[in-house]
Order: sequence, then C-alpha cells, then structure tokens
Amino acid sequence: MSEEKGYELSFFHRYLSLWVGLCIVLGIVLGRIIPGAAEFLSEIQVEQVNIPIAILLFAMMYPIMLQIDFSEVVNAVKAPRAVILTLVINWLVKPFSMFFFAWLFFRVIWAPFLGYELAGEYMAGMILLGIAPCTAMVLVFSYLAKGFMGLTLVLVAINSLTMLVLYAPLGNFLLDIADMPIPFWTIFLSIMLYVGVSLVAGYITRTRLIKKRGLHWYETVFLKNMGNISIVALLATLLYLFMLQGDVILNNPLSVGMIAIPLVIQVMFIFSIGYLIAKLIGLTYEEAAPASMIGASNHFEVAIATAVTVFGLGSGAALSTVVGVLIEVPVMLLLVTICLRTAHWFPTMSAYSNKIPKK
Repeated sequence: MSEEKGYELSFFHRYLSLWVGLCIVLGIVLGRIIPGAAEFLSEIQVEQVNIPIAILLFAMMYPIMLQIDFSEVVNAVKAPRAVILTLVINWLVKPFSMFFFAWLFFRVIWAPFLGYELAGEYMAGMILLGIAPCTAMVLVFSYLAKGFMGLTLVLVAINSLTMLVLYAPLGNFLLDIADMPIPFWTIFLSIMLYVGVSLVAGYITRTRLIKKRGLHWYETVFLKNMGNISIVALLATLLYLFMLQGDVILNNPLSVGMIAIPLVIQVMFIFSIGYLIAKLIGLTYEEAAPASMIGASNHFEVAIATAVTVFGLGSGAALSTVVGVLIEVPVMLLLVTICLRTAHWFPTMSAYSNKIPKK
C-alpha cells in the first residue's frame, strides 16, 4: 500500500478529538441511566481480562494489521537505534519520572488538600500507568502520524514481552509493596488478546487475499473503509470504559484534575525526551514518531486491571488509571499533530530506504 494512499485522513479521522469528547460524555450519561448494563458487561471476564474490551480492541487493531506489509518488520529489525531508544525511555526513564511526578504532586504540591493514605493511592495508580507502555492503541496513533508501521509493530512486540518480565518487579520496587499480587495471566492474556490475535488474523487475511485477488484489489477495494472501522471501534471502547467508570469521575471532579495535571506533564516530558534523542541520533521521521509516542502512551487496560485487583474498584489507584484513559486520546492526538507539523525536522523514509534493501 502506498504511503500517500494509506495515510490520507478522512473527515471522520480529522475531527477524531470531537468524537472522543462526545463518546466520553455519552458513556458517562449511559452509565448513570443504565448502570446495570455496565455492571453486567464488566463481569464478563477471563483471568480478570474483560472480554467486551478485548473484542472492541480486536476490532480496533485488526484493520490496522491488515494494512501492514509484514516484510517491513525485517527492515525494522535492521534499524536497532529506534528499538534501543524506546526500551531505554520506557524502562529506564519513564517509570522513575512517573514516580517523581507522582511524589512531587501528591506528597508536596497537593499534600495540604488530601489525606496521606488517599494521596498514596493516587500515586500508586499513576505508577501502575508509568510501568505499562502502550501495546495496542499506539498503533492507531503511529498510523495517524504516518509512522513506520513495521517498526511500530516491532516496538509493540518487544515492549509487550519486556512488560511480562519487568512489570511486577518494577511495581513492587516503586510502590514498596511486598508481594504485590499482579496476576501473570492478566498481563499475558491482555497482550495476546489486544495484539497477538489481531496480528495473526491480519497477516493471514492479507497474505491470502493478496494471493487470491491481487495487491491492487486488496488496497483499492478491500482496505477502502478499514480505517473507519478501526476508529469506530476505538470510540466504542472509550464509550464502554466511561460507562463503567463514569460515576467515579463524577463523584471526584477535583481529584480528577489533581491527577490529570501530573499525568499530562509526564506524557509531554517523556515524548519530548524521546523525540529530542531521536533527532540527535539521526532517526527518520517515520521512526522517530512511533519510537517517541509508545513511551508517552500507556497500556491503561493492564493498569486498570492491576489497580482494581490490588486496591479495589472504588480506590484512588483505580481512579488514577481511569483518569489516564480520560487524557490518553486527546493528549496523544495532540502529539500526533506535533509530529506531523515537525516532520521536516527529520530525514524522510526515502533516506532510510536507500540504506535498507527492499523486498
């Protein structure tokens, strides 16, 4: 698929932030009107992985996987600087910067306005977000920013595997909680459902349809409306999440603001570091955008599941992770805009292509 054709934004994509806002409001309203429906859906779980969420995220990820030329993954592995950059940012910088901002705001700045225990729970939720780099929705943001999707897929896979190993130890260390009960299967099944299943399905569909009908038909007919399906699934996911958590947000508006401010600062801080280093080490724009955004975004599904498991649904930790969802899409769309407007700061994919053999 050509880059120009694949990354053209429709009216629906261009005003995505508006649809996001409407879905948030509608989700909160529906959660109040029909709370029984939200509670019923929230109980459909396997190993604490919410199945409706998994289905919606598959619908969001599958159309994007269909548009990836998987031969690009081999080329991405031949460009290790971006992989090393994202690993350093996500696991040596981000958890500790999140801890610092959580401590600064809830133990210093907001301390006069909150009880010590509640402030600690808010800190815990922020830290659980900080040790969970995004492994699903970042593919959407990389796609919108015209990033190198083959590289994005590699970064997602590597960070998913790394999270299996480092999430629990970092959580125990930063939260200083002995034997923190983070279920392995919650993380493993989340990654398999959100990324693995859609990846395999996308690969099989792409290879079989191209072989049967040809690349031209596949790109001009089959993929024509797949981007819109992905965005609809994203909005449905947000609608459902805010149906579940709307009451928590409405009952704690001041606390939501207190949590949102350090989270936004953290996102901008991590993105800025990654983007600056990407420029200094000579990455192309198509590499720099996803390598920087994957650290700025969070795997909020895992963070929410962990916070609810450890602290409870009505806890301050759970509220912090929900606020992470609240700011995720608007702030990440802002970063997409920043990336697109600063793309000229970096060499382009054409320079990259001259260094790496084509298929």
